[in-house]
Amino acid sequence: MKILVVGAGAVGGYFGGRLLEKGEDVTFLVREGRKKQLEEMGLVIESIHGNVTLQPKTITTGEVAGPFDVILLSTKAYQLEGAIDSFRQYVGSETLILPLLNGIVHFNKLAEEFGEEKIIGGLCFIESTLDRDGRVIQSSQAHRLLYGERSGERSERILKIEDCFSGTKADIRLSVNINQELWHKYLFISTMSGITTLMRAPIGPIRDNENGRTVISQLLKELVSIMKRINAPIADEIETIQLKQIDNLGYQMKSSMQRDMEKNLLVEADHLQGHLLEIARNKGIVVPVLEAIYANLKVYERML
Repeated sequence: MKILVVGAGAVGGYFGGRLLEKGEDVTFLVREGRKKQLEEMGLVIESIHGNVTLQPKTITTGEVAGPFDVILLSTKAYQLEGAIDSFRQYVGSETLILPLLNGIVHFNKLAEEFGEEKIIGGLCFIESTLDRDGRVIQSSQAHRLLYGERSGERSERILKIEDCFSGTKADIRLSVNINQELWHKYLFISTMSGITTLMRAPIGPIRDNENGRTVISQLLKELVSIMKRINAPIADEIETIQLKQIDNLGYQMKSSMQRDMEKNLLVEADHLQGHLLEIARNKGIVVPVLEAIYANLKVYERML
């Protein structure tokens, strides 16, 4: 299969690199600066799961290429519209788009642009970053990518992707319940990013503080109540499950949103907490912790 990875950053660079390392036909759609960097030093992955330096195929928007069988979309949510414009010309009649963005609202935008039938579900859990030299630094056991038909069907096309994606050094798996996986991740990342950015601390010190733990629990309750009100496909015991997951996180674990704030970068406030807050306000759900978290993020954005 011909795979186009949009971006060669901390997420796309890692998973695209692992597919390329396996021997798959992978091309990276990048900007001129990143293209030059990759040509000069290669795609460098430094990971506890194995280091590798690769010589990837790269294109910039407008170059003749494709169409591609799969487009792996790994940008930030606030980059979505620009990303769509950048890869539109590479979408053919049989192309499937696999987004790894946080949240849920991007599926509506992608379906509007390309049609519901072209969009499959996807998400990832990974702690990775680009260093100053453009190397992908992946520093924890988590390097999981899940994908699947949003209908849950084990379709012929999804099985072809499974064959292509299997056998890499990353944990890439087909899910037959990707919709629930998406909502569970949405809940987890909105909680984790919200609480760590509000407290300006890794999860360990927050959870070890009695009041901090209370705030984590209250935020989870608020977000679960919002999701249940719109009949999101979340598990009955998801609040308990995710509290246990938070307890098992490393003491110094930070959310990617918190890391972005520390670098004075844009954050996905509207795409994550903002979308849930809008639902809460429309449904008359009282969510004081979510209100405080969103206010904190918007004040940060205004000060950039």
